[in-house]
Amino acid sequence: MNSGGQLQRKIIHIDMDAFYAAVEQRDFPEYRGKPVIVGGSPDRRGVVATCSYEARKFGIHSAMPAARARQLCPSAIFIKPRFEVYRDASRQIQSIFADYTDRFEPLSLDEAYLDVTNNTEHDGMALPVARAIKQQIALQTGLTASAGISYNKFLAKIASDMCKPDGLYLIRPEQGADFVKRLPIRKFHGVGRVTEADMISHGIRTGEDLLAWSLERLMQTFGNMGWYYHQAARAIDDRPVTSRRSRKSVSSEKTFDQDLIAKEQVFHALLERAFEVADLLKTKGLSGRTVTIKVKYADFQQVTRSRTFDCPVQSYLQIAQPLSNLLAGTQAGRRSIRLLGVCVSNLFEEIDKGFQPPLL
Repeated sequence: MNSGGQLQRKIIHIDMDAFYAAVEQRDFPEYRGKPVIVGGSPDRRGVVATCSYEARKFGIHSAMPAARARQLCPSAIFIKPRFEVYRDASRQIQSIFADYTDRFEPLSLDEAYLDVTNNTEHDGMALPVARAIKQQIALQTGLTASAGISYNKFLAKIASDMCKPDGLYLIRPEQGADFVKRLPIRKFHGVGRVTEADMISHGIRTGEDLLAWSLERLMQTFGNMGWYYHQAARAIDDRPVTSRRSRKSVSSEKTFDQDLIAKEQVFHALLERAFEVADLLKTKGLSGRTVTIKVKYADFQQVTRSRTFDCPVQSYLQIAQPLSNLLAGTQAGRRSIRLLGVCVSNLFEEIDKGFQPPLL
């Protein structure tokens, strides 16, 4: 029980290891043990969607220009994404989640939060549940996942990154506050390179440094994000795992490990989000009239741009069609970007198959 008399939450964050690249190495044995890069061509201003751990040893990371990745690792194998295959693997993984809880919240094809507070298997303990989920993922898909377990989303997500790949890490309630005190500020979810540099300039290098700041001072210095930093420094996160709810929109968003600068990078990252949204719409038999992009800059300022169609859209090409114009209404290419999202709203159950907007 927590101090309020409620049952302490047990949250698992599952994060697939180098998901796209791992699928390629699974399906093509000749790629195993080699630096694999999934994304656009280095000859056509492509962008790295993800890369294998062998490639990461060269300093390659997601959202990096493919040409730069080739400079860092000339022997790297560049592969065009096979999104249908990745989606199939994601569906398999989510079906495994459903065997353990009906409260899971997919964030993208390769990660999700699970609330296993009321799980009765393994004597109600979250650690063996997470271990069982990892084993089932490996058995049924041939892929590895890392799992973080804790009493809230903030800590569970950090925990899943502690021992990658194939990691399993638990942060108990009595450990949370001390764990955050020792945590480098760059490890806080939502703190990228620009924000980290800003915090260091203010003498904030660890969670303990952040804890010393009052809420008022944080709000004055970092704006609305000050509240989040204040709570995170105290290992507090009351957000529930949300799932199985009536949908008003379907969306996909991603916070990048490295801020995006080049406009081509931003556009390709938006296209990946559009792929995921289209898949969700198709799976749920939905379509929608409004396409919205969300852009969060490195300083956490956030803007949205939308277009509403006369008839519902569902396919990837339909969703992707307005993205370039919507992006032109932002400061992409002039300001660093830490998060991107694509959302379809004004949802309908039936699809007007006669509506075909212009192709890209």
